[in-house]
Amino acid sequence: MTLQREKWQLPQGCQLNLHSSVNAMTPGTIGPVKEESAGTFQVKSENSKTIWNTEEVPEGFEYDDTWDPREQPEYEILFKQRVGTEDVFFGMSRKDHSTACCEDIVIKIKLPETKSSDITLDVQDKALDLRTPKKKLLLHLPYCVDSKNGKARFLSEEETLEVTLRVLREFDFINFG
Repeated sequence: MTLQREKWQLPQGCQLNLHSSVNAMTPGTIGPVKEESAGTFQVKSENSKTIWNTEEVPEGFEYDDTWDPREQPEYEILFKQRVGTEDVFFGMSRKDHSTACCEDIVIKIKLPETKSSDITLDVQDKALDLRTPKKKLLLHLPYCVDSKNGKARFLSEEETLEVTLRVLREFDFINFG
């Protein structure tokens, strides 16, 4: 019985670089040889004077004006859970004390010497923008929220605006279902 060595050929367009053992097996040497072309840069937007696409600008950036002299109000971010007796006493659900198990974000913003009619509030999925004649706040939220179904109330005795927003997470129906 004799062993014969099989002869094989590389596919057309492929080449094997055997100058050294380091260069022999790299991701760049596998597959067909890529031809380098003198690429031309093309603008993908409709307006040729734009520098970037609107998808490249982070959400809420349009409100971030660093030259605005109004000061930022004091605010507090709280996380809220809905728990029942089976959660508190028996621990029957999968909820724990972390923010990952919270359903709502409550933002309390102190606005002294402000009337409720002077407040402009804009809530996006990841940002909250608040404007008054004396204060401004652009707050990037820690989680995506349901911007269309939030609640806001102004507590005039405490001079505080309380905004409650539902947290949207991809797998909440599994974790809390």
